[in-house]
Amino acid sequence: MRLKRPVDTIGVFEPAVLSYSQRVKVLVIGSGRVGSSIALQLHREGWDVTVIDEKEEALGRLGSAWPGAFVVGHGMDIEVLRDAGIEEADAVVVATDGDNTNIVIGQVAQQRFGIGCVVVRVLDPARADFYAERGLRTVCPTKTAIDTLSEAVRSCEIPGARAAQAAARAVR
Repeated sequence: MRLKRPVDTIGVFEPAVLSYSQRVKVLVIGSGRVGSSIALQLHREGWDVTVIDEKEEALGRLGSAWPGAFVVGHGMDIEVLRDAGIEEADAVVVATDGDNTNIVIGQVAQQRFGIGCVVVRVLDPARADFYAERGLRTVCPTKTAIDTLSEAVRSCEIPGARAAQAAARAVR
C-alpha cells in the first residue's frame, strides 16, 4: 500500500529560516526517532522534505500538521523511491533501523539515481568506515557515543585516580 501526501498545509511548520535550502528537495527514508527529527528540522529550515516509511503510523512522529510529503513503502523499492520523487531529489538521508538496508538504499540513491548528497546512518563502526572509504557518506552514532563517553569519563575528577595512573606508568 502506498500513501502519498502532497505538500498542502502551511502554518505550524512555516520555515523559520529562509536560506539557500528553501529550494532543496530531500528524501528522508525512515521515520523513526532519528529520521522524523531530521525531517522536521530540515523542513523548519526551508527544505522540501519527503519522508518514506514502511508503516503509515510512522507519519504520527511528524505530527498532525506535517505539511511535507509522506510515502508508505520500503525504501529499497525503486517504484517507492520514484513515487517519492528521488529523480528530482538533491539529497537523501537514510535512517532506517537496519545497517544493511541503509547501505543498499544509499548506494542505489548514489549510483542508480546519481544523487550527490547521500547520508547514511550505519550503527556498526567497522562497516561505517568500510563504506565511507568507498565513497558513501556515513554517520555512525555508535562511534560518536564511544568517543563522547570515553572523553566524558576521562574528564571526571576521581580521587586517587591520578596517583594510580602515575604509579602504573612508573612500573612500565
